[in-house]
Amino acid sequence: LCSWLAGRMASMAVASMVTRAARFVHRVATDHDSGFFWLFALALLAGELCLGLAIIWRVPYTEIDWEAYMEEVATILGGDFDYAHAKGSTGPLVYPRGFVLVYAALHHVTGGGVNVRLAQYVFLGLYLATTALALAVHHEARVAPPWSLALLCVSKRMHSIYMLRLFNDGVASLLVYAALLLLARGRWAPGCSAFSLAVSVKMNVLLLAPALFVLLWQRGGARFAAAHIVLCAAIQLTLAFPYLATSWRSYMAGAFDLSRVFIHRWTVNFKFLPEHIFVSKRLAAALLAGHAVALLALADRAWCRDYGGFVQFLRARASPLRLEAVPAPRVVILMLGANFVGICFARTLHYQFYAWYFHSLPLVLWCIPIPDVARLFLFLSVESVWNVYPATPRSSLTLLAVHAAMLACLFIVREPPLPSRLRKHLD
Repeated sequence: LCSWLAGRMASMAVASMVTRAARFVHRVATDHDSGFFWLFALALLAGELCLGLAIIWRVPYTEIDWEAYMEEVATILGGDFDYAHAKGSTGPLVYPRGFVLVYAALHHVTGGGVNVRLAQYVFLGLYLATTALALAVHHEARVAPPWSLALLCVSKRMHSIYMLRLFNDGVASLLVYAALLLLARGRWAPGCSAFSLAVSVKMNVLLLAPALFVLLWQRGGARFAAAHIVLCAAIQLTLAFPYLATSWRSYMAGAFDLSRVFIHRWTVNFKFLPEHIFVSKRLAAALLAGHAVALLALADRAWCRDYGGFVQFLRARASPLRLEAVPAPRVVILMLGANFVGICFARTLHYQFYAWYFHSLPLVLWCIPIPDVARLFLFLSVESVWNVYPATPRSSLTLLAVHAAMLACLFIVREPPLPSRLRKHLD
């Protein structure tokens, strides 16, 4: 009898420990306020560090644009500030001054670009920093549950973009998520500065600009928005001054060329279209018009719904008597939502462009009122398409369908209720 009681008590103790452990894991996986979010995040980052090192050591590096980047910045480092003269093996320099500064630094530390392995380690650091910032942004927004953020660490294509290709898209993404974190925490001037720095690396960051304008207008009206837009412009002008003083036309035509037509062969989306249609001005005009209409509709029906629409919002907040607190979830949802709209209407998406919106997928998907199984299906569908090489008409149509479904659902998104501690802070 004593041995039976002892065994029974031991079984109950084990069952109790298992139950408590399960409850703890469930709380950490589902509650941003569990107190253990950053322990979970550090575990993800530690795993990413180990995986990144294994990729660098075991997977052969593939040269695509690194040598061209080094050739382009070498011209500038030689003292020639005319953008028209900066060229590499893949063509002329087509990025703003921030790109030149970043890759000039890499040119210096890698011995003119020769030490590619060192550059890979640098980009592993960029990858980890971007992932950490993205985790922090999602933590501020509290839209996607913590467990879903593990999806940020499973992309084969993203590891390739950073560690095996060394594209500048990763640098721009790092600055975008730094800007988002600052803006979500109410640091408007530093956030706008980081945003402008991101634009100076690659102009695709301008896809977030419409949402930033709405947020600035909501925060403090026309004068507040104008002041921060001037700040962004001043940073661009300061960075670009040596090139603007030498030949402003060459700089603007190269760094902010809106007429570029990418090669049909390398696109991931719209691959089902014949090449003559893909490169046509009519398609470009239609996509631009669709982008503008979608943004205006989203602003009117979703972003400014509580104000009665976009026009009413502009009137109501044009000259406010006081600054209005903008909750972190709203900042993140609007900024990443605007970026996703731009992705949906982009004529060309090269493989490295996946970095433009990959880290936003958990937020976009968990904004949509669908079951978790459906969210995971959509995420895996997007990820699988970006790993099809070369892209096919079928993979391209799949990507278009998934993007369209997600975009349609963004119009019915309602911002999540704020935790009580955040409500008290805003009040």
